[in-house]
Amino acid sequence: MAQQLSVNQAAAKLVERLCNKADKYGVFVNETKSGTTIIDAGIKARGGFLAGELVTEICLGGYGETRISNAQVGDLVFPSILVHTDNPAIATLGSQFAGWQIKVGDYNAIGSGPARALALKPRKIYDSIEYKDDADVAVIVLETSKEPPESVIAYISEQSKVTPDNLSIILVPTMSLAGAIQVSGRIVETGVHKLMKLGLDPKAIMYALGYAPITSLHPKFAQAMGRTNDAILYAGTTYYVVRYEDDERLNEIVEKAPSLASKSYGKPFYEIFKKADYDFYKIDPNLFAPAVVVVNNAETGRTFKAGQINVEVFKQSTGLSNLSTDH
Repeated sequence: MAQQLSVNQAAAKLVERLCNKADKYGVFVNETKSGTTIIDAGIKARGGFLAGELVTEICLGGYGETRISNAQVGDLVFPSILVHTDNPAIATLGSQFAGWQIKVGDYNAIGSGPARALALKPRKIYDSIEYKDDADVAVIVLETSKEPPESVIAYISEQSKVTPDNLSIILVPTMSLAGAIQVSGRIVETGVHKLMKLGLDPKAIMYALGYAPITSLHPKFAQAMGRTNDAILYAGTTYYVVRYEDDERLNEIVEKAPSLASKSYGKPFYEIFKKADYDFYKIDPNLFAPAVVVVNNAETGRTFKAGQINVEVFKQSTGLSNLSTDH
């Protein structure tokens, strides 16, 4: 059943909608000399809520849906994104996960979305979920502030095994509203990835839902990245339905799943990132998880919860506290 799903084919339909209604979504659409479609959702383009919502669904490979609403975080009310999927492993790990580090010459960008399932980046994840796509079209989302040169387009096309004219590239800077939304929209994915790292077979996750606030924007990349991460780490909530035979073991996994389980927990991500000399690999990987994780075991009927919303750290992160993190 899983092999019949094509995240690239499904996402291509959403890309077509984005291009056909570019004015509505506030994006710029261009075609390169090689025929690749480039969609700017926040570099020079205005982007916004509608673009961010649709780009998140594209990242999910067309097998997840989103809705912009609002979330109460302590005494604050923030816009938020609600994400749900009936194909969690494929939509999140098989598509949305930011697992492709694009580095060609001087160009660097984080790649996510359906094209990963063609390039199998990283291979280990696709082996674990037993999925790959064989579509003849590819869609990739790059978290970047720079348009990719032809050398990068050629690399992505080659790795994805499609011709350049069958490739679509969406660009979303972290500092833009669409960029902030698509990061908060990874709330379900971060939980699935953490649960997998703790030993839960991602294919055992039947359904998934999560929501996280869309945090306030910042013009500087490091601070913007810190705020978008904090929306998940300190204010994001997830809910999963699984089939698992051992409740005791499942409870142990859930207890370790939230960001609270990390030794780095308790400060805004920007401060943690700065202390690590802006090196992701120096940060405890256990930190990258939702604030709250709830798991319902459909096999036994029991439900397990761990974690908590940390209002104070979220306030510091967004600049609403007297403890400024921007200096």
